[in-house]
Amino acid sequence: MKKVFPLMLLACLGSTFTLLQAQIKTAPTVKTTNGALTGIIEKSGVHAYKGIPFAAPPVGNLRWQPPQPPANWTGIRKADHFAPRTMQAPVFGDMGFRSDGMNEDCLYLNVWTPARKGKTLLPVLVYFYGGGFVAGDGSEARYDGESMAQKGIVALTVNYRLGVFGFLSHPELTKESPSHASGNYGLMDQWAALKWVQENIAAFGGDPKRVTIAGESAGSIAVSALMASPLSKDLFAGAIGESGSVLGALSAVPLSKGEATGEEFAKSIGAASLEALRALPADSLLKLATQFGTFRFPVTVDGYFFTKDPYHVYAAGEQAHVPLLAGWNSEEMGYRAMLGNLPPTKENLVKTIQKLYGHGEVSIMMQKLYNPATDADAEQVATDLASDRFISFSTWKWIDEQVKTSGQPVYRYLFSRPRPAMRASMGNATPGLAGGVIKDKTSAAPKPPAAKGAVHSAEIEYAMGNLSSNKVYAWTPEDYKVSAIMQAYFANFIKNADPNGPGLPKWPAITGTDTVPVMHIDVRTRMEPDQHRQRYLFLDEQAKHAK
Repeated sequence: MKKVFPLMLLACLGSTFTLLQAQIKTAPTVKTTNGALTGIIEKSGVHAYKGIPFAAPPVGNLRWQPPQPPANWTGIRKADHFAPRTMQAPVFGDMGFRSDGMNEDCLYLNVWTPARKGKTLLPVLVYFYGGGFVAGDGSEARYDGESMAQKGIVALTVNYRLGVFGFLSHPELTKESPSHASGNYGLMDQWAALKWVQENIAAFGGDPKRVTIAGESAGSIAVSALMASPLSKDLFAGAIGESGSVLGALSAVPLSKGEATGEEFAKSIGAASLEALRALPADSLLKLATQFGTFRFPVTVDGYFFTKDPYHVYAAGEQAHVPLLAGWNSEEMGYRAMLGNLPPTKENLVKTIQKLYGHGEVSIMMQKLYNPATDADAEQVATDLASDRFISFSTWKWIDEQVKTSGQPVYRYLFSRPRPAMRASMGNATPGLAGGVIKDKTSAAPKPPAAKGAVHSAEIEYAMGNLSSNKVYAWTPEDYKVSAIMQAYFANFIKNADPNGPGLPKWPAITGTDTVPVMHIDVRTRMEPDQHRQRYLFLDEQAKHAK
């Protein structure tokens, strides 16, 4: 019996393994320009293809080079799990990765597509993650494309290089480049992914003529950048921006400034040449760049991806003339970013504005524009000022320029649904830098006040239909109601270049700058006219003087 029992156990385990294998259904084989691949079928019936290479690994001599075509393969490649995420430091507390580790070999994308029921090609969504161009990954559950695919959309997430790997400029890189450019490799990765989409998405049931690009924060900034680049602006038919644009947030700097930063970095780590920089192991390079300054490698006007400053591109109407849906959240930055630990009062807000802007005409006008009626209103007005300075103004500028110069429909929103309380199981946790949570090790750790509005990045799960993937918060039926409305608007826009549809509050496009309709997305979603245009016009004037 001692010999029989292990054999019986092995037989049972073998049967269980076979059963598990049978439960993981294989998606149909798809033939891409580089070879055939197969994915998996999700429980919803959506076909998912994960970890598809869209460019060659940017390693060795390809470090700090524009993305190169991926190698072809023979046989059928399994696309059944997420590939490695790009090299990055643990900057934000709300990023839940499902990636296969971290590696410099990171240029992969993921596709979710409905099961094919006919030959009609479907609209396509290409989503770029946020994270300040220093963090993020296409495997994050909040960006998952399964829910959008259930709406009849072929959805993609795309990895792109970050930080020093994606944005280092250096005179030696400029010299070796046939285009006499350096930097912006992360943005060029996105461009390469869009070219891949044009060549391959029909095989997944997607229509290459109906591609909408979208993103949040740095992803939104990237969308505005892709619209401004002559390389990429003809590769999509619509755009969605959630909180941020290159016109005021992570703006492009002159190439010479980026090169100077690159030289300073190389000198600080004792790298005397480009060869020495490329010889550094990826882990070492990441550690050294983090010590130098995670956010110190800017987007540049490199003469190749950007042939001129994006401000000038939009002002001249030379950006992509496509429909745009864009907006921001009601609490992109909290009032404490302005007031610190001071109580939110009219007097303290005036003192803060004077500290920032002096006592001259600019300060006087800022006090008029950000003027709470009472002390009770000071917290919200200080929140508005902090949010505008952080990212809201740049999003407004993008929308305003697109209205003036594109001749295409533009839709603006304000998302104001605060997240619900955290689940009790989260225990002693505090909000993270990008709206997520960081577990505290001591019960005495100070906690910031709960947000009264929608914080930066809070809308992602609502818009993408992924609330259930975030186990941090105790979502309510009202949250799912808001998500259903917001996702419906986004899905309609992706399908029809118009967010409107049955059962939704009417959302008019912006037809001029005198009265701008803004869709307020919350439990009571409604359209209201913009009340703060004078704020943004004044901030715009100050930005022009600063440039």
